[in-house]
Amino acid sequence: MADSRRIVDALVRSRGGGLAAGAALGGLALIGSLAYRALRGAPPPESGGPDFTEIDEDEARLMLRAMVAATTADGMVDAAERKRLDTAVADAGLDPDGRSWLDRELADPADVDEIAERVASPDAAARIFAAARLAIDPDTLQERQFLKMLAEALDLPADAIDRVERNIAA
Repeated sequence: MADSRRIVDALVRSRGGGLAAGAALGGLALIGSLAYRALRGAPPPESGGPDFTEIDEDEARLMLRAMVAATTADGMVDAAERKRLDTAVADAGLDPDGRSWLDRELADPADVDEIAERVASPDAAARIFAAARLAIDPDTLQERQFLKMLAEALDLPADAIDRVERNIAA
């Protein structure tokens, strides 16, 4: 499959609203920054801090699976979500194998336990949650429930979840 990092990056960049300016730095950098702030309660240092674009392919694929699962949590992919997915697929230059993989994920998305069991650290958990949250505007009960269950499965503290929400809303 094509590089999952490019797809995650394109999905975040395709998101409208106030985060568009932050996504200019790159979708992975935005996810990493949100996760860093969520766990530490402070923005990352201007210099000498972590390079949030250094996400390995396995974690990027897991982020993508969480983003797809969040998108399908309410049982449908609405027009705005479909447009965002299609834009990301086009921007990432997905090959036929990648499109086929994405179609399979959309048809049979991962559940929260399947996602959480592959997460290796609190930082990765925060990045996975931030990616899933960026994938949707949780405007249905099912989407909000999915995010709550994901956060619980990832063992994220409530204050970290609140900081992700505040930073996305900012």
